[in-house]
Order: sequence, then C-alpha cells, then structure tokens
Amino acid sequence: MNDFPRIHAHSLVILGLALTLPFGLAGCARAPASAPPPAAATPVSVSQPIERKINDYSDFTGRTAAVETVEIRARVTGYLDKVNFKEGTLVKKGDVLFEIDPRTYQAALAYSKAEVERLKSQRDLDAIELHRSEDLMRRGAETRENFDRAAAKRSGSVAALVAAEAQAQRGDLDVGFTKVAAPISGRIGRTLLTVGNLVQSGDQNGGTLLTTLVSVDPMYVYFDVDEHTLLRVRQLIREGKAKSARDAKLTVRLGLANEEGHPHEGAIDFVDNQVNPRTGTLRLRGVFPNKDEVLSPGLFARVRVPIGEPHPALLISERAIDTDQGQKIVYVVNNKDEVVARPIRLGALHDGLRVIEDGLRSSDRVIVVGLQQVRPGAVVAPKLVPMPVAGFQAPPPTVGAAKTPN
Repeated sequence: MNDFPRIHAHSLVILGLALTLPFGLAGCARAPASAPPPAAATPVSVSQPIERKINDYSDFTGRTAAVETVEIRARVTGYLDKVNFKEGTLVKKGDVLFEIDPRTYQAALAYSKAEVERLKSQRDLDAIELHRSEDLMRRGAETRENFDRAAAKRSGSVAALVAAEAQAQRGDLDVGFTKVAAPISGRIGRTLLTVGNLVQSGDQNGGTLLTTLVSVDPMYVYFDVDEHTLLRVRQLIREGKAKSARDAKLTVRLGLANEEGHPHEGAIDFVDNQVNPRTGTLRLRGVFPNKDEVLSPGLFARVRVPIGEPHPALLISERAIDTDQGQKIVYVVNNKDEVVARPIRLGALHDGLRVIEDGLRSSDRVIVVGLQQVRPGAVVAPKLVPMPVAGFQAPPPTVGAAKTPN
C-alpha cells in the first residue's frame, strides 16, 4: 500500500507525455517537397536525306584475261642458238626472241637459188630451139613432130623454173623462221627451252613450245550473270528503261581483291549467245584500259554492272538505320521535336550511303548521332549536321541546340 502513490504519480507522467507527443511531432514535421524540375531534352544530331540521281547495279565476280595470248613455237627444226630477252619483261611486236641455227636452211636456200638460175638458162635455151624449129617448119625443113617436141620441152623448162622459184621462196622463209619474232607486243613468260636444245618445227606434233606472250593493255574481265538478273534486265529493255549491251556502250566498273570500291572503269564488249544450262548464267566480258598495268591475267575481280537508267533517289547514312523486330527503321524528329520511329525499305549502297526506297521524305530530319539515347515519343534537342558518310566522325550534339524547322 505504500507503493500506490508512487505508481500513480508515474502513470500521470506517462499520460502527460502521451498527450503532448502528437503536438510536438506536428510542430517538427517538414514542409512537403516541391515537384522535381523537368528533364532536359536529349541532344541529338539530325540530317536530311541526300537527293541524288543514281544507277541501280548488280555485283558479280570474275577473272581477268589477256586480250591476246600467244604460245611461241618454232616453225623450223634446229638447235637453239640464242635467247634474246629477259624473262618476264615487256617486248614489242617484231622483236627477235629466239634464234635457231640457220646454216642448214641457208645452204638449202643457196641450192634453190642456183637451181633457179640453171632453169632460167634452160628455159631460154629451149625458147631459142623452139623458135628455130618453128622457122624450119615454115620452110619445110622441119617436121611437125620435131616442132611439137621442142614446144613441149620449152613448156617443161618453164614449169620447172616456176617450181624452183617456189622452192627458193620456201627456203627464204625457212631462213627467216630461224629467227623467232614476237607476233604481238606484251609481257613475255619464262623460257621453256634453253640454248643447245633441239627445237621441233610446228609441223611435228604441234612444235616445241618455247614461251608464252600476253598483251597487257587493254585487259579483259569475264563474269557470269545469273538468270534472275538477266530476266530483270531484259524486262527493263522491253520497257525502254535500259539499253542492251549488244546495241550500246554499257559502262562497267571493276575492283581487285586489295582495292576499296570499284576504281577501274571499262565497257562491256561481248555478251554470249546462250545461257549455260549447267550454271544458269550468261557469260559477259568487259574490256578495261590498263596503261599502268594494275591488271594482270588471272586475277580475281569484283565487277559492278549498272542496271537501267539513272533515276532520283534518297540516301542516308547506314549509321542512322536501326532494327525493330526484324523491320528496318529510322528515327525522325517531327516539328514538335519529338522522336518518331519510321519503317523504311532499303535499297542498294552508293558511295557509303544507303538508298531508301520507301518510308522517307526529303524534308525529314533523320537522327544520325544519339540513336541509343532516344525512344519514340521522347522530346529531343536536334542539331542539323551534314549527312555523314563512311568514315565520317560527327561531333557530339550539344545541349540547347537550335531547333530546325521541319
């Protein structure tokens, strides 16, 4: 009983604290926070599509080939005396490449010439005897039989002379053939036969192959066009939207394995007359100037052939193209500076820019820098820059860029 006053007093203290606590907390409560400031518009770089006249094209693979290729073979038999060129160098038409021992043919030529002179004398003598026999026959001192015999002898000597002259001409040719000359200008190959070896003439098993010679300027490129492209081009020709390579000069471009693009320009000069049924392709040939000898026979080549006539097109940088569920899109900025996703249909690549066949207008502002930072419906701060091409490094967009009218 003695503890009751003490417990009662303690309860009164707790009750007083409980009554005063809400008022104390209310007095210490913070004022409600203000709304956060709106986020700054994302800076992006935009470009308008480039309007340009272009040619559609198709790419093929091919091989270079020399316009002229010659296998150098001897036309007479004999031992090889001299080789007058350095392997792999350029030679001119008419240069003497090989010399074959000519002594046998020179002796045969001398004999033939002597035989010609002998038969000339015989012909002249027979002509005199024929004239004498004719005179005697008119005077009745010669029989007709003797006259006919003299006439036949004279005719025989004339024919023998003609044969001997032909043999002498053949001998003269044989002597000339002992010097094997270049039939064309070009680059010579390696020597397949060295001095001292016996060379067989072309009349014996095709003759001994001495070396090869190829022309260097211009150069051919052979390539095969697939059936689908062939039918497409023929349809364009019927519609008057393209010209046939058989009727007009059709420009074609070429690039080698170590070259960027297609720096060499030539023209198609041959179209085969039938499609290869085994491959379903048509063989074409382009001819290219080669004064600097960049092209050599047998090289792999990338060939670009224009399809149809030039036509206007819109082109953009490939860095502006994105993919959404398999659909190619670009992000454009409307007149409210809002991002809009635009589905597009892609065309061919021209000079580092991609043709847009459908989905864009020339006045559209296409985002080219900052694609990863935007989403459809977002407000951006666009900065107009030239359309970037391959290798172009655009400066990063800055906050507060000037608004470009649509």
